Amino acid sequence: MFTGIIQRLGEVTQAERDGAPGRIAIKVPECWHDLETGESIAVEGVCLTVVDICDEGTVSFDLLRETLSRTNLGEKEFGASMNLERALAHGQKLGGHIMNGHVDGVGVVDSVSVGAREVAVHISCGGQVLDGIVFKGCIACNGVSLTVASVDPRGFGVHLIPETLTRTSFGSVSVGEAVNLEIDIVSKYVREYISRGLFPGEVNWAALRERGLS
Repeated sequence: MFTGIIQRLGEVTQAERDGAPGRIAIKVPECWHDLETGESIAVEGVCLTVVDICDEGTVSFDLLRETLSRTNLGEKEFGASMNLERALAHGQKLGGHIMNGHVDGVGVVDSVSVGAREVAVHISCGGQVLDGIVFKGCIACNGVSLTVASVDPRGFGVHLIPETLTRTSFGSVSVGEAVNLEIDIVSKYVREYISRGLFPGEVNWAALRERGLS
């Protein structure tokens, strides 16, 4: 489980996509000294397993074809900045929102508007992802917990404050960039229950409470 609060900003030092599996290596400037192989880390919002740790602070992960086909990790080249977050430990603060590191789809940045104190970004995405996005709800973009600022038929908008731009890979965001998206887990369950016909008639708070979902 993750929260979308980025702890480290790494840099790609190796990106192999041939073979099964592929491999990506990331240099972490301030490496976690207690990091262990087999541990889960969210890399650009994708839950990956640590398979190798080098003394110089380089961490390696295997990439399955499924991961490469459903995320933006297949597009990352040498030198790319990567958002990193270790799995949430018991008792830690939940600063963002609950995330699994399971990407629901890949969106595309179609506009970037720089303001005096923030950067407004609009991301287009497919209907399957968009159906789970709500105004003022939570969305994970490349593993960063953000608040949905607007929703329209093409996609949604988010606002990035200076802290987010400094501490995450969004500091170099550009039009046309692919973005890993994970919708809020509550939206996933509600949408799934409705699609299965488990909520006949009107969906309201009473119906949700009756089924233990609120």
